[in-house]
Amino acid sequence: MSNRLSFDRQTAIISALCEGSSIRGISRMMDTDKDTIMDLGRRVGSACTKYLDERMVNLGCHRLECDEFWTYIFRKEARCQPEHFAQGHGDAYVFTALDPDTKLIPAFRVGRRDYVNTNLFLGDLASRLKYRIQLSSDGLQHYAPAVETVWGVGIDYGQIVKTYESPEQAEQRKYSPPKVVRVSKSVIVGSPDEEQISTSLIEKSNHTARMHNRRLMRLTNGFSKKLENLKAAMGLWFAYYNLVKFHKTIRCTPAMAAGVERSPLTVEDLVFFSYQQ
Repeated sequence: MSNRLSFDRQTAIISALCEGSSIRGISRMMDTDKDTIMDLGRRVGSACTKYLDERMVNLGCHRLECDEFWTYIFRKEARCQPEHFAQGHGDAYVFTALDPDTKLIPAFRVGRRDYVNTNLFLGDLASRLKYRIQLSSDGLQHYAPAVETVWGVGIDYGQIVKTYESPEQAEQRKYSPPKVVRVSKSVIVGSPDEEQISTSLIEKSNHTARMHNRRLMRLTNGFSKKLENLKAAMGLWFAYYNLVKFHKTIRCTPAMAAGVERSPLTVEDLVFFSYQQ
């Protein structure tokens, strides 16, 4: 149905999606059916995921930060009955990696927060790199065994664990983060530079993703109803972030800084990818 829209109209819709507008909001602004917008976003997002998969190879990264952020599909985990899990409902996590030097996000994965998805994510990440790297992550229990499976001793890996102040009962309903009372770093494999063991930049990147994607914003009803839609939305966002969006600190796109692209792409290019499927 989305192929009935003009190319310029498709580009305007995708631009609005990349900047965090809701599907219903775009439907009102563009006078376009919300199912048509959904179909277009899913088609372009899937094409962007394929393009990133083909281009993010042989990368010269030397340091990477890994993290994962939470969202959910259809309903939160606490509200799921046994039959809902079979339908794919419940908590979902987006695993991401960030190069602190180029701001590039070379890999991502959407799935459960378990060893299987952690291992698949790191395996995919490792396949895109050409040098030994220093990797930093939080203290999620699945990272250390997955790193050992994927890299063995061929990596410098450290973890950083932040301990937060226990909030009072009245404060627990607020969404502002609690105060950090202690930060501990530990070397897991190899000889990482302890001063550079950090997840601060990837955490800021995750915050940026939430602000630009309606499906990730808290306290809204814009959450994904299907895993397929969430994966397509993430593919669209990471393509926009890597290929189109200028980063103020490096004054170019992350893909240009990493040598993946010679010039910035446009939203029109993202839409055009879907015509090449």
